[in-house]
Amino acid sequence: MKDFELMFAPMEGYSDPELRELCYKNGADSTFTEMARTSGLARGNKSTLEKTKIPKDIPTYIQILGSNEKDLNKFLDKFVPPKGFLGFNFNLGCPSKEVIRNGLGCALIKRVNKVNALVKIVHDHGYSVSIKLRLGMNKFEKEKKTYLNLIKEVDADFFIVHAKHGKERSKDPADFSVYKECVETNKVIIANGDIKTKEQIEYLKSIGVKGAMIGRAAVEDPSIFKRLK
Repeated sequence: MKDFELMFAPMEGYSDPELRELCYKNGADSTFTEMARTSGLARGNKSTLEKTKIPKDIPTYIQILGSNEKDLNKFLDKFVPPKGFLGFNFNLGCPSKEVIRNGLGCALIKRVNKVNALVKIVHDHGYSVSIKLRLGMNKFEKEKKTYLNLIKEVDADFFIVHAKHGKERSKDPADFSVYKECVETNKVIIANGDIKTKEQIEYLKSIGVKGAMIGRAAVEDPSIFKRLK
């Protein structure tokens, strides 16, 4: 990872290989695939496996969603890293009702032991693993600093902090005030949410954040990475 890395976010229905390549050519240091469920990967489901494809040598993390350790082991036992593959990323940010009902996405933020077990499986297979999380499933979990406990206690390679809780939507502003305390955990922190300006990037650098992940703004204009650099 560079001193300060600009990443193109995993976005359902958007983060296909073509857009990832376009963002990379426009200055993104790394990119992420769309979310793939470990249950489908373990079964060899074609459409799920398709989401993990990296057809060109472009720096890419594969984002996965799941909590079943057997499924994860089964998939990783057969996984062959393609060129461009940087590691896996666990989705602890998806706020959809269906995902939360299954105990996944935002619902995993408070399950530190489970997340540590999943991270260990990926590390034991020899791969880098990161976590993308929100500030809890709701306002209550944010106020209880559930996200901070997870960052402190989980041994991931880096943490992408989407600075909103699970009940907030795109129109709600990201809370940049949380990044200082995240950095103080001495873990590698990447900021995510409403990042569009060089001034924001300079602020994040000044407090020790190690990167920024851009999603919607990059879909609208992939050249944003060049501008932010």
